[in-house]
Amino acid sequence: MDATTLFGLCAAVLVGLGLYGLVVNPQPLRKLIAFNIIGNGIFMICAVIARRGAAAGFGGDPVPQALLITAIVVAFAASALAVATLLRLHEETGSTSIAPEAPADAGRGSGGH
Repeated sequence: MDATTLFGLCAAVLVGLGLYGLVVNPQPLRKLIAFNIIGNGIFMICAVIARRGAAAGFGGDPVPQALLITAIVVAFAASALAVATLLRLHEETGSTSIAPEAPADAGRGSGGH
């Protein structure tokens, strides 16, 4: 197994873990972290694709590398904006949950059943 295959497998694992976390966790902060894990896996896949071209004997193409660095910066900025929005939501409502508050007697039977 060469390094390119290993990095590709690690990227696939990161994307899979991120998708699992995105689907399973109901909290917005955990969903944000899962989304960032997916993004890092995709960045790793893009880096592997750019590296495979250079490893095949072709000259290194700076365009994929520049796009990758730009994508990382944009993802960081989007994550910072999402965290700031979550902090503002917590200041306003006291909770970071997006779901509406359930009534206090929800889930309790009326005593008839």
